[in-house]
Amino acid sequence: MIVKEHIIGLILCMITGTLYSQTLIAVTLPVVTLLDVEPTGTITLNFTAPTEAGQALTAPAANTTKWINYTSAIASGGLTRRITASINQVIPGVNIGIQAAAASGAGGGTLGTSSGLVILSTTAATIITGIGGAFTGTGANNGHRLTISLSVNTYANLSARTNTPVVITYTITE
Repeated sequence: MIVKEHIIGLILCMITGTLYSQTLIAVTLPVVTLLDVEPTGTITLNFTAPTEAGQALTAPAANTTKWINYTSAIASGGLTRRITASINQVIPGVNIGIQAAAASGAGGGTLGTSSGLVILSTTAATIITGIGGAFTGTGANNGHRLTISLSVNTYANLSARTNTPVVITYTITE
């Protein structure tokens, strides 16, 4: 009886042909490191002169229109990434501050963490840490909202200026 069942099974296999087939798929996942600040364009921050003797300058309202977007795919076992910011020149007597908010919007993965308020200088300072394999989504309202602010740090060092260009440079690195 057992021999008869095996013979029937063998005959069925021969009639139906191959029971399975395989396909080899080669997969490539590249290392990716991309960074963008949106929307493009210049922001203007102006101090307001006092209207009465003895009063201090009024600092401008902080600007919150810029967003950092990034895409990061790290190598297996690789280090997490961070974003730094620096300025091309320091204005004597003025602090230029930047703070990245927590990531929000359409992204996913291991998004970075804000370093809190950072006073910028010509030396790069970390503003976001811990970026792993992640993407933030693109454009405004995706990624990390930036708050850029000005404040007086030393009145004795202030001198009048008009439209002094200060460039903030952002870098994503391991």
